[in-house]
Amino acid sequence: MDVAILYSGGKDSAHAIEYAFTQRWNIRYLLSVKPSRTDCYLFHYATVEHTSLVAQALGIPHFLISCTIADPEQEAALVKTIIEQHPVDAVVLGGVGLQETQLGSLQKALKPLGVNVFASHAGQNEETLMREMITKGYKIIITQYATDGLTMDWLGKELTLEHFEHLKKLSQKYGFDLLGEGGYYDTFVLDAPFFPRALTILASSKVQESKYSGHLIITSLAVQEKQPLLAHYTKRALLQQKQRSQRSQHGIRKPIPNKTNIYRDKHIHHTHPITQQQKQSPLY
Repeated sequence: MDVAILYSGGKDSAHAIEYAFTQRWNIRYLLSVKPSRTDCYLFHYATVEHTSLVAQALGIPHFLISCTIADPEQEAALVKTIIEQHPVDAVVLGGVGLQETQLGSLQKALKPLGVNVFASHAGQNEETLMREMITKGYKIIITQYATDGLTMDWLGKELTLEHFEHLKKLSQKYGFDLLGEGGYYDTFVLDAPFFPRALTILASSKVQESKYSGHLIITSLAVQEKQPLLAHYTKRALLQQKQRSQRSQHGIRKPIPNKTNIYRDKHIHHTHPITQQQKQSPLY
């Protein structure tokens, strides 16, 4: 099955990539949407611009587009435009399926195209999933929050098992979703079992939007090589993904350029090839 993954850089969409690997689906591309505002209904705001680093490292085609609107139907139409130009069988979201506005809006927009939309871990236990990710080596930081119970101190904090226990207590006390589904908090993954290299934050700042909301701005990231055993696992998984991608190209669908990101507001109007400086990046 050919799939596109809606990739914000957060824990759920990163977990969706790993799940697609285990299901042996062909990931045709990752699709990331960077809002110009913090009140979008379907997309994360903070740190989405750094998704290109992970996509380049994984060798998976990537579209990074912008969003200037805050309306579920119009936001979903941005995704539909990409899917129309680069067809897939399904669009995979992260999470357990509790993001009703996002899921419903995208399903409605893509139904005329015959494209399925579903959450990668629908129906599964949130606490179990989070513990599994942390135990497996996911390095998850909180990048944005919009709820009572969380404060600026949580921005940039890694979700270790100890911090997760604290988060669980706050979730129970203040009533926000444990995985943050519904926009209570967002995350960014600096490392995961399938990442060829790990990311480290060198410089960042925090922005307090209101008494109950704020976000993290990452201004500098460094790349770290991983241990040989982990690197071997990652290379094998990525090779299998590349082979599936090559096999899928024998059909009627055209391959997607691997070195192109698309940026746009309401209409796609610019295509920017990867620069020579980007090619020299350790992640490239």
